[in-house]
Amino acid sequence: MRNLLRPLLRRGNTDPARPGPPNRPPVGAYRSASYLPLRPWQVRSRTFTTCRRGLDPAEVAAFLDRVAGDLAAAHAEVARSREEASRIKEALRAWQSRQASTMRDLARHP
Repeated sequence: MRNLLRPLLRRGNTDPARPGPPNRPPVGAYRSASYLPLRPWQVRSRTFTTCRRGLDPAEVAAFLDRVAGDLAAAHAEVARSREEASRIKEALRAWQSRQASTMRDLARHP
C-alpha cells in the first residue's frame, strides 16, 4: 500500500508540466509534517495497473476526474474563506484603532 501512495506523497511539484506551487501542507494545519494533502492534478494524473479482472479504466478515469473537480472546488472554497477571514480581521483592527483613540479622549476628560 505504501508503494502505491509514494508517488502521491512526494514532496514538491517535480513535474514541470504541472502548474502551481509545490505540494506543501497548509499553514496552521493540525497535521503531521509527513501528511501532504492531495492536489487535483495528482488525482487526475493517477494511474493504476490493470489486471485480468480489473475495473473499467474509463469508469475509474471518470470517477477520478469527478473527485479532482470536487477537490479543486474545496481548495477554492478554503482559499476564499481565508481571504474573507483576513479581510474581516483587517476591518476589525481598523475599527479597534478608531475606538482606541476615542476611548483615550474619553479617559482624559472625565
